[in-house]
Amino acid sequence: MPKVRLSVTKSACREGTCRAGDVFIVDTLCPPLCHELWHAMYPFVYALQNGAQLDYGECRSPQFDVRCPDDGRVEVHGEVIPD
Repeated sequence: MPKVRLSVTKSACREGTCRAGDVFIVDTLCPPLCHELWHAMYPFVYALQNGAQLDYGECRSPQFDVRCPDDGRVEVHGEVIPD
């Protein structure tokens, strides 16, 4: 199963859980993120781990960007990383 790197690109997290520059590697377990943010990105992570190419700008690619459901306070870029 491919690993997915989650990079926090912007953060104004109310709880201080995520900071800009944080990087998490998802292999089999969910990373230490708040459940609202994980819930928003999990479908994309699952799809990438199962070989999907997602709409990304003008192309299809094994990556995504997601914003926290709490008014977009945290932004994360996810991408498949080579083994």
